[in-house]
Amino acid sequence: MTRVLMVLSAAKVWTLKDGTRHPTGFWAEEFVVPYTAFIDAGWQVTVATPDGKTPVVDELSLGLAGGLPSTTKKMRRNLARVSAVLEQPVDLEQVSADDFDLVFYPGGHGPMEDLAYDHRSGELLRERLESGRPLALLCHAPAAVLATVDEAGHSPFSGRRMTGLSNREELFNSFARKAPWLLEDKLKEMGVNYSKGRLPLRSYVVVDGNLYSGQNPKSAAELAQRLVADLSR
Repeated sequence: MTRVLMVLSAAKVWTLKDGTRHPTGFWAEEFVVPYTAFIDAGWQVTVATPDGKTPVVDELSLGLAGGLPSTTKKMRRNLARVSAVLEQPVDLEQVSADDFDLVFYPGGHGPMEDLAYDHRSGELLRERLESGRPLALLCHAPAAVLATVDEAGHSPFSGRRMTGLSNREELFNSFARKAPWLLEDKLKEMGVNYSKGRLPLRSYVVVDGNLYSGQNPKSAAELAQRLVADLSR
């Protein structure tokens, strides 16, 4: 059976540059859509967070920003079905990426607050990328690769092709103008070969060897489908 490790942020707020603590968490679509695709494929999914803390969903992802009312209603139902999984995640310190066929990081602004600075997550990402086994990051989740930069300023992700939420997409959020940094800028600064789709808020997926990435929430389905297809060969 294919085993998947889904690493979620445990952050409940995103600290903006003026000190404002903006409520956040993981983005519903970015967890629910891939999780459902993996379960439907017959795969086993383990959810882990820093310190095993219970992750919270960003309520914005269940409102107008999450799509039509019918879509967000479905998201709420699916989240309720997996509440037991989310309420008791595994401590990221206690897992080994070697035990999983796929490591998948969903987004939301949460990773900008915790995973971008989490030492254990950084170790896991470095080891996973260098192992050559599948690793996927979606939307804001590539913020986690910032934790792979060593004291000399080097990261195994430098030079690798990736996508993630673009500056233009981020700035659709009024509060993002207070962001301490923007993901696209940071990825480019660390040497990632960043690219994005021609149009914002449209699905865009990049595959570079064992490294898979999706630009935004709309990329969740395409990214998950590509992973299921590739790992089912």
